[in-house]
Amino acid sequence: MKIAVFGASGRIGSRVVNEALSRGLDVTAVVRHPENYTGERPHLKVAKGDIFKTQDVESCAFDHDVVVSAYNNTRGVPPSTIAEVAVPLINGLKQAHVKRLIIVGGAGTLEVKPGLQLVDTPDFPQAYKTAALAQREALKIYQKETELEWTYISPAAETAPGERTGNFRTGGNQLIIDSSGKSFITMEDLAVAIVDEILNRQHVRQHFTVGY
Repeated sequence: MKIAVFGASGRIGSRVVNEALSRGLDVTAVVRHPENYTGERPHLKVAKGDIFKTQDVESCAFDHDVVVSAYNNTRGVPPSTIAEVAVPLINGLKQAHVKRLIIVGGAGTLEVKPGLQLVDTPDFPQAYKTAALAQREALKIYQKETELEWTYISPAAETAPGERTGNFRTGGNQLIIDSSGKSFITMEDLAVAIVDEILNRQHVRQHFTVGY
């Protein structure tokens, strides 16, 4: 299986690349500055591409089975780009005749109780609210898509670098909380869940989450 990962140099994207390679998949790491991307490994190719350009998405996705979008706005880039990237991404995949798309989203779109998303709760951190609202808009765009076999994965409320355990829970669009009231998953295990979905196709055209 051949997968292309947009945002491959980011915290989540880099872990998805590592996890996929560890399972013997052929991976194309799509980055804007390939000259700065280090670490030559078997089954890994590096391609230059801008996820905001439909033609770049098409050329980088061509001849791949699955595309992963691990895009997240960096410092100085408006959070609105999280939603804006959906259109060139969708159009580029269609032009490349690639059906499968995995989008890494955020926890804000998860429900804490029926009809109430985490982003709408009073204690949601203001520093992350604009990005979370953009993620909600992006999700709405993907949910309207009927041609692509998309999957939108939201991690737990907190993610951080840590151990790869392979032991976590999956759910629908409800926030997963452990027995102590914490919602957490390591970035390594989030990558495991993403590659699991690539291989097992359990949530086609669905929004799902992972946590401990």
